[in-house]
Amino acid sequence: MEIIEAAWQLAEERGLTEFTLRDLGERVGMRAPSLYSHFESKHAIYDAMFGQAWTDYEQLALARLAELPQAPRAAIRQAARLFFDFAVAKPPRHQLMNQRTIPGFEPSADSYAPAVRVFEMGQQIFRNLGLNDSSDFDMFTAIVAGLINQQLANDPGGTRWSVLVERAIDLWADGLGLPPDPPTQSRPATQLRRPRRQTPATRSIS
Repeated sequence: MEIIEAAWQLAEERGLTEFTLRDLGERVGMRAPSLYSHFESKHAIYDAMFGQAWTDYEQLALARLAELPQAPRAAIRQAARLFFDFAVAKPPRHQLMNQRTIPGFEPSADSYAPAVRVFEMGQQIFRNLGLNDSSDFDMFTAIVAGLINQQLANDPGGTRWSVLVERAIDLWADGLGLPPDPPTQSRPATQLRRPRRQTPATRSIS
């Protein structure tokens, strides 16, 4: 819908909470009161955006995670990478999907449904890999979410935490005692290790 697409554009340009209904009406060539014939409130617009965002990710996950590697580590790294890249691509979308950025906003049952299905999809992937402890999945989501938040807070548009996704998953997998990936053909020595560069201190994202 044109109104929702315009709302996303304004969220990208000004911030998720910084645009008004007047701004939105002007963007779509409509007086702000006329928006109420489509949405009863600004929270209703956020609700439609929330449902759209999770539906978009659900469709992406169904397409990209339908066939995963048999090796548990490789499968979980692939799932982590998909969600990380989706989240950091559009910070306002991530804020709406995964953070309580808007005071008083709670998604409706219909808009929340795709988020629930995605969560259940992730749990099913873990069960298929023999990981049945729900706390293992909780730890996985916390690690990925932490990397996303660090990337957006401290290196937006960069790769500082993006390049750590696979390493972090391997550290988590080590803690669970997951078997290593099957051996692969060795890479040229020049690709095995790159010099580490110093990076500036990060700021708190509590």
